[in-house]
Amino acid sequence: MSLYYIIKSYNQTIMTFQPIRAALVSFGISSRTFHAPFLSTMSEYSMEAVVERSSDEASLKYPGIRTYRDVESLLKDDRIELVVITSPNGTHFPFAKSALEAGKHVVVEKPFTIRSEEALELCELSEKHARTCSVYHNRRYVADFLTMQDILTKGMLGELHTFTAHYDRYRPDPRTYGLWREFAEPGAGVLYDLGSHLIDQSLVLFGKPEAILADIRKQKSYSQVDDYFDLQLDYGFLKVTLHSSMLVREMGPRYQLHGTLGSFIKHGEDPQEDRLKAGELPVGDQWCHEEEQYHGLLHTEVDGEVIREKFPSLKGDFGNYYRNLYRTIRLGEPLKERPQHGYNVVRMIELAFESSHQKSWLPVSGLL
Repeated sequence: MSLYYIIKSYNQTIMTFQPIRAALVSFGISSRTFHAPFLSTMSEYSMEAVVERSSDEASLKYPGIRTYRDVESLLKDDRIELVVITSPNGTHFPFAKSALEAGKHVVVEKPFTIRSEEALELCELSEKHARTCSVYHNRRYVADFLTMQDILTKGMLGELHTFTAHYDRYRPDPRTYGLWREFAEPGAGVLYDLGSHLIDQSLVLFGKPEAILADIRKQKSYSQVDDYFDLQLDYGFLKVTLHSSMLVREMGPRYQLHGTLGSFIKHGEDPQEDRLKAGELPVGDQWCHEEEQYHGLLHTEVDGEVIREKFPSLKGDFGNYYRNLYRTIRLGEPLKERPQHGYNVVRMIELAFESSHQKSWLPVSGLL
């Protein structure tokens, strides 16, 4: 290879691996737990700024970060390439729209938007301005989901006929943080919050369902918004049930998969969220390994032999979301968490509320 091409290749490498200059919109629990720990430790990113309307928590924790008091001021900063929106659900659409129009790449926390027409507009704006717009569906990068995906891909259960997923918690008292989630406002409630994760996982695993039946309720006496849902998705031979309640003290299986050859039962939660909330940084070889006691039970038939044993969990890592995003923005690789995926989840939530109101099955339509 000539010296010219060696120098050209070197220069391209230097340009390719420039960190993406990122900013956070708000510094609440979502930013502190799921975004800042990765943006501040990954070489692919430089966490440069934050929007905090009144406090300076981010700059105290991350010295050198610039603090803006409003989104408009942040978007005027030409140094910022990527805007990560973790503010309350009702702000997702207007903030993402403004950021795209300002020429920024955008990450939007789930739910992507409140209404599907807003999500469609963000899809269109992303294409119009040639900027990446991604929804933060981080539950694609947890141990249980990755392990189930691997088992299904390998056909270890035969033809799947039942999939049940629970995202239950025990929270009988009002929140002391994130209170906006419990106010009677558009986009609040457990279906928009936790339902977004379960719906996205089902769409990734199984694609578009034929129909949906939903039961959405307020179980706690003081609830202003839904705190319970039970969704049934019809895939023909396969039936999917997605469930959440805030009044479950004794947790059952998190996931149950049953096929014509066998079953997979999984308890417990991926450890990443608890470790991040405890202040652990997502670095080192031991980050996000799930303890053996939480490995799922596989009871199936392999090559004519019946087995019943613990099945080792694959390693989850929320950081893979941001690694994939980096390769999209810098290298032009296809975006994995596309705005259309965010739209599909919001559309399914709309259908679920309609089904619950009518107390009937509804055909699933309008997905991209």
